[in-house]
Amino acid sequence: MEGMQDSVQDGKPEGCPGIRRITTPAGDPAWLVTGYDAARALLADNRVGRSHPDPANAPRFSESTLFGRPWGTVETERAEHARMRRLMARAFSSGQSEALRPQIRELTERLLDDLAALPRPADFHQAVSQPLPALVVAMLLGVPVEDRDRFHRWSDDWTHADDHQRARSGMENLRAYMTELVRHKRDKPGDDAISDLLGVADGSGELTETEVVALATTLLFAGNETTVAAISKGVLLLLGDEEARVALWRNPDLVPGAVEEILRVRNPLPKDPATEQLGIVRYAHHDIEAAGAAIRTGDLILVRKLDANQDSRVFPDPTRFDVTRHPNPHLTFGFGSRYCPGAPLARAELQVLFAALPRRFPRLRLAFPDDMPRRRPGRLTPHPVDLLVTW
Repeated sequence: MEGMQDSVQDGKPEGCPGIRRITTPAGDPAWLVTGYDAARALLADNRVGRSHPDPANAPRFSESTLFGRPWGTVETERAEHARMRRLMARAFSSGQSEALRPQIRELTERLLDDLAALPRPADFHQAVSQPLPALVVAMLLGVPVEDRDRFHRWSDDWTHADDHQRARSGMENLRAYMTELVRHKRDKPGDDAISDLLGVADGSGELTETEVVALATTLLFAGNETTVAAISKGVLLLLGDEEARVALWRNPDLVPGAVEEILRVRNPLPKDPATEQLGIVRYAHHDIEAAGAAIRTGDLILVRKLDANQDSRVFPDPTRFDVTRHPNPHLTFGFGSRYCPGAPLARAELQVLFAALPRRFPRLRLAFPDDMPRRRPGRLTPHPVDLLVTW
């Protein structure tokens, strides 16, 4: 990324294997973590967090709405995070995600019916990748399906890495929408996660209505954007690799492992300079030694899970897309106490879809195999402009 350079001493980057000093686009120093062991350790380390001991003087990555500045306070962050995790577990438990599989399967089949009816070549991203996660998270939260286009548009705005005003506007629009929806569900509760959270707020006082709005907004955004990207990424990888596609098409038992490999490998879409060096933002709350690097209290840490997932010491032949790879301890969903609560639901969606594709579209292929789809520029999540397929 422009403005993000290694700090160099004696011709070598300052730091240790898998972790080095850099300068962020905002001009502040940071530790960039790319090695698997260091990334795994720091993701699980309770001595780092999203808050900063001196927030007014915290080093910044950028002016991004999501990644620019610290959140919360050092004194309360751990307790607040643990409390919110307990509440999110009600909606995103592995048991709940498994219980939703029949509905996910029904939605998937319906979207594949719609895809089959389109003239060829058809845009898989528009027909399947975008609507499936939106429909699933709307079903989970009790969001009216007819509002899907609106919250998708606001979620997309929120992912802008360069247009910070647009990102803030998307976040505020999504929050305002969720505020009205929460008020509606207080009057007319349903069988959904928002109504469950409101029940907790009313029954125990452990959660306020404002917190229900914030939590539901985050779930709506996070449960949509990243899974959209993973679906299109998986289709591109499988249709671009004949060996992997034939193996999966012939053996549906490979689907769970194939999904993990889709989650691990790099997206084949062209890189975007606006987001190339972005990582998970953390601040050190204490002095820490990680992979031989002396991290000081208040230092900015950027954990690059994408790079850690390419560490050859953990993943032999890491650039190869191998649907039979085992074990596959990737860090895509994080590690430790901040492991992504939406991981079981995302896995369920991906497994259902990639089990259905060989059966429904045995001759599915890229319409223009020699031309990589263009990437939508300046977005935090890598979405193609279109993903044209035929069969």
